[in-house]
Amino acid sequence: MTAFCKAQAIALVVVGPEAPLVAGLADSLRAAGIAVFGPSAAAAQLEGSKGFTKDLCRRAGIPTAGYVRCASLSDALAALDRFAAPYVLKADGLAAGKGVVIAATCAEAQDALAEMFGGQFGEAGAEVVIEEFLKGEEVSFFALTDGEAIVPFGSAQDHKRVGEGDTGPNTGGMGAYSPAPVLTLALEAQVMAEIVKPTVRTMREEGMPYSGVLFAGLMLTEDGPKLIEYNCRFGDPECQVLMMRLESDLAEVLLACAQGQIAEAEARFADRAALTVVMAAKGYPGAPDKGGTIDLDDCERGGAKVFHAGTAINDGRLVANGGRVLNVTATGRSVTEAQKTAYAAVDAIEFPTGFCRRDIGYREVSRENVDAA
Repeated sequence: MTAFCKAQAIALVVVGPEAPLVAGLADSLRAAGIAVFGPSAAAAQLEGSKGFTKDLCRRAGIPTAGYVRCASLSDALAALDRFAAPYVLKADGLAAGKGVVIAATCAEAQDALAEMFGGQFGEAGAEVVIEEFLKGEEVSFFALTDGEAIVPFGSAQDHKRVGEGDTGPNTGGMGAYSPAPVLTLALEAQVMAEIVKPTVRTMREEGMPYSGVLFAGLMLTEDGPKLIEYNCRFGDPECQVLMMRLESDLAEVLLACAQGQIAEAEARFADRAALTVVMAAKGYPGAPDKGGTIDLDDCERGGAKVFHAGTAINDGRLVANGGRVLNVTATGRSVTEAQKTAYAAVDAIEFPTGFCRRDIGYREVSRENVDAA
């Protein structure tokens, strides 16, 4: 990749997925004198290792759930006694957003740990983090940083479970909306002061300056916001709703970040809501049914936009080629309005082997309905 960028005189590289960042692509590009948006391999450990991030939180005094790191099944089984149900079990490494198991009982936790250490998540499960279960509402907060300055970059709320009403196994995300009003300006300031700024400062002080987007998954608890985990990328489906609202020139903002000038950049968002619905292939988050045909004719007429996530062209036909296949996205004056437009577009898509949740944005829609009443 670095050789290609040098040969083509590429001036800026934006690394989207987490795996190349953890593998050190940003380091190679920077060593070649190429501007890159994305953290170094050392800094990308914030996403690459759950245990690394939890230990950093402990050192920096960042509010997060209580935890224990386990390197073997026997250690993990013994550690369960330190927690109460439900049990939060996380594969330490990268697992495509699916390495988290919430077990309702001790027996379920024991079975899940056996599967994790038995190779369910490959190398990602070689170590497991067991966490205290946090009660509250989950929300995502984004910030851009060049290692020194930090610029807020919006909020969103994802829907991780595969089933409506947040039921079933965790996925990489079945839909999202932005902004997330539940993260008030006061709470956002608290997140910046107690979570994001200490993270950036500690990484810099420990010789791992973080440059790029810092995606904080948060739980709004009775005791205040607590960090669930970090992603070192914009994330899917959150990125789609952020981009639909962004009015600034994205390339200018990312280049400023890559060049250490993020304090001089402007990240301006429209005062509108955006909502995206993920259409997935049947079988997801297990083995997806690939190859199903998709017809998108007329689905964007109402103002929606379809982002392709797992598609391919086969004999001239658009087909599913992954688990999460499409992100059907729309904006509106409210989440309720954006939801209506997005689902109208979903209903115009012919995808017989696909499915989606029909309740994306339900929490905010419910709040908006109460306010309207």
